[in-house]
Amino acid sequence: MSHTWLIVPAAGQGRRMGADKPKQYLTLADGQPVLAHTLARLHGAFPSARLVLCLDADDRWFLPQWVPFTNWQRVAGGSERMDSVLNALHAMTATDDDVVMVHDVARPCITQGDLLALYQAATTNPAGALLAMPVADTMKRADDQGLSTRTEPREHLWHALTPQGFRYALLRRALETARQRQTMVTDEASAIEALGESPLLVSGRRDNLKITHPDDLALAAAILAAQAVHPSA
Repeated sequence: MSHTWLIVPAAGQGRRMGADKPKQYLTLADGQPVLAHTLARLHGAFPSARLVLCLDADDRWFLPQWVPFTNWQRVAGGSERMDSVLNALHAMTATDDDVVMVHDVARPCITQGDLLALYQAATTNPAGALLAMPVADTMKRADDQGLSTRTEPREHLWHALTPQGFRYALLRRALETARQRQTMVTDEASAIEALGESPLLVSGRRDNLKITHPDDLALAAAILAAQAVHPSA
């Protein structure tokens, strides 16, 4: 019997936020931390999925009450995202064909519609899939001094988002290969691409914000409020 797995890397320190705790524990307007919002969104789309939560070994902020999943486990996060996801993959009791979706803990505004669209694409495309957004702005190439040297054509350029979903065996092989080659990958799709595979790009909503800077907290709160008034399908 196949299972759906969710990996949420949440071991980062979020130093760019300049806060006294990692960004996943900063609260939004309702007083709930970012992590709780993100897990609630994932649970709403996949209530029976198996969750693997990657946390820093010295994490002193996490509370189990924020996890709505019945079947979940905590694993130690690594120094880099790739290390955390590999730790999760090694700890899982998944079969080769199980679908594994990896989602940024700092993306609490993900909608059920995008989650289900990504899952459908990941189950049907052999190389998996990722949520992404076509580039809408003019793209500039800078030199080392921060001077604009040329304009890059934006056709066929996409912003990579999450979740990203792949079959367990393929994702594990891709990340283990990247580690063996000492190649640092910033998302799972780039490791898959390095094997010569081509994940499917699934156009996602523009409000799938990744909280990175201090002003993103207020923006995320505004997005969540707007989504509550006009929920997605």
